[in-house]
Amino acid sequence: MTRRELSAGCVVYRRSGNTAEVALIQPHDRQAWSLPKGLIEQGETPEVAARREVEEETGLLGDIVGRIDTIKYSYNARWEEPPVRIFKIVTFYLLRSTGGDPSKHDREVDRVEWFPLDNALTQATYAQEREILRKAKALIQKQTQ
Repeated sequence: MTRRELSAGCVVYRRSGNTAEVALIQPHDRQAWSLPKGLIEQGETPEVAARREVEEETGLLGDIVGRIDTIKYSYNARWEEPPVRIFKIVTFYLLRSTGGDPSKHDREVDRVEWFPLDNALTQATYAQEREILRKAKALIQKQTQ
């Protein structure tokens, strides 16, 4: 059985001097660095879901400044009984951080850290998310010109 899930997430960024930094999360019990994202709930727009997921998973607040792109992938949810194949579609937005507290993330996340954008490109575990970060970098550079 395959289930389709629609999700939304963000590349959260802030300026630190001349450097742009982005927030990456380490999901609970995984040795991975990824972007905050989650399911779009009934009645939510993708943008609202993306901001909600950022706040839940990172403790950060911000303003969406643009849509980055959509990725698609599949994985096996082995923890479900019976295990289910998930086909996931995730739309990512660029979110400029306006505040919040990264220590206030939810239980789904073990750590939230800020990385200089170029370091985030090498730290991000998943290839499609690294591509989202590359596209975000171009958008961030346009924001500051």
